[in-house]
Amino acid sequence: MPAVPPYIIEPIWEQFCALLPERDVDHPLGCHRPRIPDRVVFEKLLQVLVFGCAYWRISDERCSATTLRRRRDEWIEAGAMDALEGIVLEAYDRIVGLELSEVAVDCCITKAPCGGEKAARSPVDRGKRGIKRSVAVDARGIPLAVVTTPANRHDSPLLPDTLDAIRESGLLAEGASIRLDRGYDSGTTRERLLARGLVPEISPKGRPAPLNATGRWIVERTNSWQNAHKKLVWCTERRGRVVDFWVAFSSVVVIVGRLVREAWTRYRWDGRPLRRP
Repeated sequence: MPAVPPYIIEPIWEQFCALLPERDVDHPLGCHRPRIPDRVVFEKLLQVLVFGCAYWRISDERCSATTLRRRRDEWIEAGAMDALEGIVLEAYDRIVGLELSEVAVDCCITKAPCGGEKAARSPVDRGKRGIKRSVAVDARGIPLAVVTTPANRHDSPLLPDTLDAIRESGLLAEGASIRLDRGYDSGTTRERLLARGLVPEISPKGRPAPLNATGRWIVERTNSWQNAHKKLVWCTERRGRVVDFWVAFSSVVVIVGRLVREAWTRYRWDGRPLRRP
């Protein structure tokens, strides 16, 4: 059984394959081992993302763990996954439409037992190593930007970086409302949002507020979608750029899955699932 349904894997692979740099696989002496197909490596890395297992556990006679790491680094150097994330967001906006008038932002802390560049003492896990993700989503929960930092960073200082990441992609609408939980409730945060032409909707401190008070449950749901990919929940990577690769990969899978679900009732295409995902 595949880690992800084929109707999600196939469109991701078709676009990702087009982004990969062309390589000459013919050796002048004809004495080298044949290069492992990119499709094989892609499917195994997808299994690593979903199951969170070590590279050596997912390797077999077709592809070694060393090949998985080496090809992953090649794709990071080429910027293929970051480019794919932008293409997927653009496709969702064109086919379904992003709802950018209401943006929710929140953070999520996960484990990083091996430490690394983006790991620090977690305040919610007895001081063990952890990574924090600052996630911004639209009104439907589509991830617009994700910023990864050590777990000991407070949520509020990460908000400007997260909003800047959205603005760089041209997805931050003027006058949009930013929905936040009480951890962001401060005069500094409100001033930052108003200076950017954004409307703050923040749960006040000291007063009980249900999860749907400011609509922030949407970003909590997105965090649960990404945490279904166990590589993010238990991340053993030590280099920051590798952590960002897996986060971008997770966002791509989430966005394409939501795109297929939303488009199922609006469009017909070859390979369309028989029932709504």
